[in-house]
Amino acid sequence: QVQLVESGGGLVQAGDSLRLSCAASGLTFSRYTMGWFRQTPGKERTFVAGLHWSGRKADYANSVEGRFTISRDNAKNMSYLEMTSLKPEDTAVYYCAGMLWGASSPRPVAWRIWGQGTQVTVSS
Repeated sequence: QVQLVESGGGLVQAGDSLRLSCAASGLTFSRYTMGWFRQTPGKERTFVAGLHWSGRKADYANSVEGRFTISRDNAKNMSYLEMTSLKPEDTAVYYCAGMLWGASSPRPVAWRIWGQGTQVTVSS
């Protein structure tokens, strides 16, 4: 079955870096635009970054622009989110998402498949 599995979350200090990974299975990965969202308790899931299926266009939330980088490895069916200069306000559960063929969207409803999430906690 189609599945996305995140890994790489953890507890870090402000200013540290962390790389999240998303392993995809059960799908033709190269056809999927991949994205990352995050969510904190009691709040809506918000867009972090998206990478077009072609790999040619990446989009970022203003809050992470210049600090986070999304990438993909089609040969390994993997998506990554490299996070640098982490801040306490980056603390959240991070979710990997996939969308067949489409352009990246900040709207969660636009994404077809989701992972289970990985916790990132940034201490001050």
